Amino acid sequence: MRILGIDPGYAIVGYGVVEAYNASYRPLEYGAVTTQAGVDFGLRLKEIYEGMTELLGTFRPQAAAVEKLFFINNKTTGIGVAEARGVILLALAQAGVPLFEYTPMQVKQAVTGYGKAQKHQVQEMTRRLLGLPEIPRPDDAADALAMAICHGQAAGSPLRRGLLDRI
Repeated sequence: MRILGIDPGYAIVGYGVVEAYNASYRPLEYGAVTTQAGVDFGLRLKEIYEGMTELLGTFRPQAAAVEKLFFINNKTTGIGVAEARGVILLALAQAGVPLFEYTPMQVKQAVTGYGKAQKHQVQEMTRRLLGLPEIPRPDDAADALAMAICHGQAAGSPLRRGLLDRI
């Protein structure tokens, strides 16, 4: 299964594309869609949409794993991230890619086996699971790859397989 993991943001949108098969993972591509501070926010959202559309067209994922938003202390930042996330979800819907959402704790649990793992532990396990020589950069790309691995773990579970068979 080809999975696109996405770590949403409006300055940096991390992405990672992996092939998942029987709990083994092969990285295909990872990086970030970046937008420049000071540019009109609507244009930044357009750049994110176009970047996502290009990724979706190039890699044609069978599923997308996107981080669920959780309460953020800085509401201004949270609103911007939510708006960027909306653009990402629109691109996924238009491409017909099924969306699966995971909390940071679910990702940590799936990747490290411990839901309260530290960020560097998640990044190191992501590197190991993908057989990469170093931790992916930027951090947002590493987070997106972890998101894709999380979905690979969940999609391989008997419960998820039963649910996917009905879709």
